[in-house]
Amino acid sequence: MNKFDKALLFFLIAVYIIGCVPSKPTYEEEILPADRLVKKLEANRRKIKTFEGSGILNVESPQIEAKATFEVYLKKPDSLKFIIYGPFGIDLAQALVTNSEFTFYDVMKNVVYKGRNDNNILNKIFHIDVSFNELIDAFAGAVNLTDKLRLEPQKFNLNDENYFLTYYDSLAGKQTDYQIQINNLAITDYKLYKMPSILMFEGEYSDFEMINNVAIPYLTKIENKLAKQKVTIDYRNITVNEKIKNLHLDIPKDAKITIW
Repeated sequence: MNKFDKALLFFLIAVYIIGCVPSKPTYEEEILPADRLVKKLEANRRKIKTFEGSGILNVESPQIEAKATFEVYLKKPDSLKFIIYGPFGIDLAQALVTNSEFTFYDVMKNVVYKGRNDNNILNKIFHIDVSFNELIDAFAGAVNLTDKLRLEPQKFNLNDENYFLTYYDSLAGKQTDYQIQINNLAITDYKLYKMPSILMFEGEYSDFEMINNVAIPYLTKIENKLAKQKVTIDYRNITVNEKIKNLHLDIPKDAKITIW
């Protein structure tokens, strides 16, 4: 065997050995420690300044079970416009909610309800017990991690596909769990417990699309377990970070105004 044949043989053996070594997972270089992960997640949430979406809203509670087509317009941090449509695209109701006030127009009755915003008002309009900021995040398919930015999780684990974060708040007697996809940093599951094991609130997020480098879910399910309230938001169209042309309600001059 001449020198050329030996060199060729060694080269082929080396190629064979390299080919037999298992490849590293594609996400390995993207694995983040807990503090950087939470900062990245919160930074992604804050990238979304405006949000427009249309789809199907399904509400289930002891008081009501309803499904309707809707449009929503969000301008963070303080404005939400919501329109509900009936059959054949007929307007049924419109709502404009800010962090301090609300206006709700019942199109069928031609009555406008106005007043100061609080959680009770939001419950009457959207049929789930959430704050205004929680409502904004729910429609945007987001989870607010501001209060976790300077905290270390009590548990931090991962597998081939997901991160898992757990935080304990001993003073409030609460536990929060988060599941995050490694490849796109999408939060897929959020759970709030009353310690040690009473599930109070859950959010599930799926059907993600990368928009402006942020994973946006087209399907969101939020459930208040204690109040037996569940809202499913199933988007057909989503637009983010584009100027919202109109945040006003189309109210006729002859509408009756009622102050709540």
